[in-house]
Amino acid sequence: MTTLIAERGIAPWRRRLFLPAYKVADAARYAGISGQTIRNWQVSTDFHRPAIAERESGTALNYLQLVEVAFVAAMRRAGVKLQEIKNAREYVALQLQSEYPFAEKSFKTDGKDIWMSLDNLVAGESKSKLVKVNKGGQIAWAEIVETKFTEFEYEEDLAVRWHVAGPHSPVVIDPRVSFGAPMVRGIATWAIKGRWTAGESLKDIAEDFLLQSDQVTEALRFEGIDLSQLRAWH
Repeated sequence: MTTLIAERGIAPWRRRLFLPAYKVADAARYAGISGQTIRNWQVSTDFHRPAIAERESGTALNYLQLVEVAFVAAMRRAGVKLQEIKNAREYVALQLQSEYPFAEKSFKTDGKDIWMSLDNLVAGESKSKLVKVNKGGQIAWAEIVETKFTEFEYEEDLAVRWHVAGPHSPVVIDPRVSFGAPMVRGIATWAIKGRWTAGESLKDIAEDFLLQSDQVTEALRFEGIDLSQLRAWH
């Protein structure tokens, strides 16, 4: 299937959306789940639909698949049942002819159901109306849903930024920057970690990369560095 993104996208960076750039183990770490969980979510049978786009066995995930992993993980943490997530994905994929529906549209949840603005499906409709997409299109007013996915930022109906370490963390994944690697203000977190493990001080790393000290510590925390060591480097 040719995605809507591929059809309308002309910017060179959009080609990166489809490149297998993320190992399953890394995607699992970013989303706070296990690699086997990702593999289970991609299984499709005669009776069960996949929760995220399938991939060839043994290959890495592309950016759009990574976003879908993040989205499903967020939904599961919000208490939405996996079958409801699968129902929503199938409904939106069919309605919008989208191969990666969870990466292309903004959703909300109240912890039980999955919602999106009706104007995504019906041109000219009010954005204040929501469609309960896991229930086949039931409509409600937006005010009844308060929980939003603040980890994702959207441009032109595409989740172009994922605040992978939480909505208030400076660590983000953006396919347009650092080739989609987790980064802080354009600096890949793996590069910051490399400087730290080489023995450089927090102050030197921050100065060289033009970062604030708290941005460096957030990058190191994301990379699994024991922050108790930082006292010796101030």
